[in-house]
Amino acid sequence: MHELDELAPVVAQLEAVAATEHLTRAAEQLGIPQPTLSRSMARLAQRLGTPVLAPDGRGVRLTRAGRLLAEHAGRAAGELRAGLAAVAAETDPDSGRVVLGFLHSMGPVAVPRLVRGLRADHPDLRVGLVQDAAGVIVERVLAGAVDVGLISPAPDDRRLGRRDLARQDLVVLVPSEHRWAGRTRLAPDRLAAELGAEPMITMRPGFGLRTLGDALFARLGLTPRYTFESEDLATVAGLVAAGLGIAVVPTGSGDPGLTREVAIADPTAVRTISAVWAADRSLAAPAAVLRRHVLDHGAAAFG
Repeated sequence: MHELDELAPVVAQLEAVAATEHLTRAAEQLGIPQPTLSRSMARLAQRLGTPVLAPDGRGVRLTRAGRLLAEHAGRAAGELRAGLAAVAAETDPDSGRVVLGFLHSMGPVAVPRLVRGLRADHPDLRVGLVQDAAGVIVERVLAGAVDVGLISPAPDDRRLGRRDLARQDLVVLVPSEHRWAGRTRLAPDRLAAELGAEPMITMRPGFGLRTLGDALFARLGLTPRYTFESEDLATVAGLVAAGLGIAVVPTGSGDPGLTREVAIADPTAVRTISAVWAADRSLAAPAAVLRRHVLDHGAAAFG
């Protein structure tokens, strides 16, 4: 690396000589004395073991070795300039790129609300979206592939920054013709026995709602009888509507014409929506814009 650091300014000098084909004009362009440039070219030739310049009338021309080095250096410099321009565009707070991660259940309403507001305030900001399970979103946040994640539940991880945005009650979703359809809630003393007798539709392991449901059943001392595991909350609600089972879901997840919500008489039956980001590194300017928007408007989006 030390040798590359030493060669970089010398190669830039060689490019200037190649462009002007004149040591004096190249030195003026570089802002250095002409003798300094001549000595630099001589040292470069000595290091390479072959001349890089040859006299040509009142000017100079590059030798074959000099042209080869200048061509490769030019391509490298062009790639570097392109990379710097790409980074500048990516980190521009007004027109850079951000990535928001979120759970599948947040896709129909909450995330579109947030993105709509973000684009209204920052119309040139480029927004990427990642929809997946909570565990996957956390992994991508920590890896730097997602700037801000919306998840539930949020793990107790010091590597994550976190802000709770909203709380949603968990309810039992049943088909409209189910015998519980007319009930308002499941009583605490009968909760485990009644839920345990029903076939249940749920999310696959790793999804936040499945984690919350399993935790609730563990507190009740209940082993649920799962009949289908899905990756999509809308599918869970649809299968409940079809009469294939019941489900524990956030309130507002079903179709009021086909399903009914029954409250769970347990204060722990809630889903807390949290925004998370990597705590061990500073957010780029566009990502900071995204985080501020999510923190300012997240509660309303989930309301």
